[in-house]
Amino acid sequence: MLAAVSDRPLGELIDWSPVPVPSGEPLHGDHVLFRPLDPAADAAPLHSVSHSPAGDPAIWTYLPDGPYDSPEHLGQTLAWEAGAEGQVYYAIEPLTAGRPLGQASYLRIEPSFGTIEIGHIWFGPELRRTTAATEAIYLLAHHAFDDLGYRRLEWKCDALNDASRRAAERFGFRFEGVFRNHQVVKGRNRDTAWFAITDDDWPVVRAGFEAWLAPENFDGRGRQKRSLAELISL
Repeated sequence: MLAAVSDRPLGELIDWSPVPVPSGEPLHGDHVLFRPLDPAADAAPLHSVSHSPAGDPAIWTYLPDGPYDSPEHLGQTLAWEAGAEGQVYYAIEPLTAGRPLGQASYLRIEPSFGTIEIGHIWFGPELRRTTAATEAIYLLAHHAFDDLGYRRLEWKCDALNDASRRAAERFGFRFEGVFRNHQVVKGRNRDTAWFAITDDDWPVVRAGFEAWLAPENFDGRGRQKRSLAELISL
């Protein structure tokens, strides 16, 4: 059959085959471990770091679920997440903590197109602004691009969530726009800000992460010498 003749622009032809779906296997870093959820064991520590009096209930402000009445109530959601189809949820456990201090997941997994989203990310107060927190995002991106071969890694958040938007840009995601009236979350309108890293961006972003995480980037008190923003220049 003859190919259609057209002078209209087309995307470049690429050598592409579908990629694997993440299996949910543990992801090991030097500072943090991503592991499958254990609802029975994880409910109490995750509830503690995300609820009063010891934790930060503001974690749930922009998430579609929470807050929870009790660890048992949170455990019901963790059980659903542990068995969810088409999504992969992890507990985030800093190696020095011995217990989970946050969560993250792969969402909107499209292996035929090579697109995947990291989402439902929250860090308890002890995890925030730590080397482990930055390494956590690096591990998710590294696994998606280098281990599995995805072409596009997405980050989405409520457009009003300034902290999440700043984090996305710090981690090398490029802002792509706002989807207005995108969702209704907890009875409120949500405009969604979209960010992404592509496989073309990733070599520079990866080099920035690895330079930031290198031991020589920290002084004797564990303070960074160069920021991640300095080291990622797209």
